[in-house]
This record gives sequence, C-alpha cells and structure tokens, in this order.
Amino acid sequence: MRKLTYFIAATIDGRIAGPDDEFEFMMSILDDEYVTALVGSYPDTVSARGREAVGLGPGNWDFDTVLMGRNTYEPGLSIGMTSPYPHLKQYVVSKSLTTSPDPAVTLFSGDVADLVRGLKREEGKGIWLCGGADLAGQLRDEIDEIVIKINPFVAGKGIPLFSADFAPERYDLKETRTFGNGVVMVTYVRPAA
Repeated sequence: MRKLTYFIAATIDGRIAGPDDEFEFMMSILDDEYVTALVGSYPDTVSARGREAVGLGPGNWDFDTVLMGRNTYEPGLSIGMTSPYPHLKQYVVSKSLTTSPDPAVTLFSGDVADLVRGLKREEGKGIWLCGGADLAGQLRDEIDEIVIKINPFVAGKGIPLFSADFAPERYDLKETRTFGNGVVMVTYVRPAA
C-alpha cells in the first residue's frame, strides 16, 4: 500500500509560514550543501523550475502524487506557475477555486481523507502532502511519515504544522540529519499497529 508523507519546512516553533503566509524568510538559508542533500534525498519534491535549474531528468523516485492546499498552491500560481510539479499527479484541495488553471492540476473539494484512502489503494509510488496546516489536520489519521525540515528561526505567530483538535499521537523517530546552515531534517514514522 502506498504511504502518505508530510514533507514540510517549519521553524523551530513549528510554524510553516507567517500569519500572512510569509515563507520567504526560510528560503534565505538555502546553500549548496542543503540544496544538494534535498535534491539527492527528495528529488520528486523539486518544482519544475527547480528541476531544470539542478538538471534533474524525467522520472520519479519516491512520489508520483502531490496534495496541496490552495494557500500552498497560490504562491506559484501568482507568478504564472500553474503546474508546479508536472512530473507528479497534482491535487489542489480547495473550496474556493472552482476551475483548474491548468489541465495537469486536479481540483478537489470533497472529503480529502477519502481521496487519500483511495489513492493509497492504487498502484504507484508514495503520496506527498506538500501543505498546509488545515489539510494536514484533516489528514492526521492518514499520514504515515512526517519529514520536517526544521529551519533555524523562531516565528512567534504564524501557521502551525497542523490545524486540528488536541489529540496527542506518538510517532517513532526514523532519522535525523543536520546541515551546516542550521537546518535539522527529522523523519518520523507512524508506529506499526
């Protein structure tokens, strides 16, 4: 069965963006070591423009599907990137967008947990949950793995990793990687039932 991986950047205090969806400050620490590691470890999460820049060829390694909320999709859309991950089957979960700006992007407004359960039953590679907090909150029971790139910033206010009711769940630590720019990439997996 396919797995759902929440692969996301966050601040030390668990914010994936500022209160007005600001995330650019986390991009300020990108350096060669970190970018090379990300491209090497998670090449499928590199956008179309990024793939061209780093010379990634066709094909997918770990993921063949991406899910994102409208707020996650919007920054690319605002600069004309209507299909940010053409190498993946792209779903944008939104109740406000009614027409897809690109034929390669499927809009979805129903029960996203049902969608994910259906996708997991299909043949294929992994499913990447790209963001955001509301979507992650709706999919808590379906997330099999969480990979958090903890950036060396404290945001104070902002959008949390999850927007959901209080319900503590334990995950098992799988891997920790540290980088010279201060980022710590931590991988957690849902314990076997």
